[in-house]
Amino acid sequence: MDRLIWRAFCAPLFLFALPVQANIIISEVFYDASGGDADQVFVELYGDVGTSLDGWSLVGVNGNDGSAYLSIDLSGVIPDDGVFVIADGSAGVTEVVNADLITDADFQNGPDSIQLFQDSSLMDAVGYGDFTSAFFAGEGNAALDVAAGESLARVNLTDTNDNLTDFLAGTPTPGTVAVSAVPLPAAAGLFLSGIGLIVGTGRRRGV
Repeated sequence: MDRLIWRAFCAPLFLFALPVQANIIISEVFYDASGGDADQVFVELYGDVGTSLDGWSLVGVNGNDGSAYLSIDLSGVIPDDGVFVIADGSAGVTEVVNADLITDADFQNGPDSIQLFQDSSLMDAVGYGDFTSAFFAGEGNAALDVAAGESLARVNLTDTNDNLTDFLAGTPTPGTVAVSAVPLPAAAGLFLSGIGLIVGTGRRRGV
């Protein structure tokens, strides 16, 4: 077989063999409830509908020494609204509404970081609190440490690789992502179009 024809035949096979990385981001983190944290802490993900979370994991990184103090192997698929909630709880019981996965998810108060992995690839991370003398494992500059009862929510679901820019404090809304109509940078708009986001609307369970 002619060498050029052979290369043309094999090229598509090599392309299909490349690993596929889904567009999934951390959209909200609630780590400090008013009172006890048990059964109330959650991490919310947003991404491509129908994506399997097999091989994905969340890792809590201790700000004191950079060690991984909590690792959660994820399972299930991103539901029709694009929102997947990992809730703290035991024996299948949690106080977090719209929970998709109930497990030991009691992430610590800051300064700490939470990382999202697909297999061994770091896909997203958020660090929160004052890291003046602590180990930071988030992206860019750390998000502010929120008050008890507040969560960190991603602004417009954009990922600029800077936690301080990307996350704001607000009322916890597990299973819901509020989307502002504020214009997005071109690069962010292209990314969000890839995960099916319509700017100016909200995504909620049952919608």
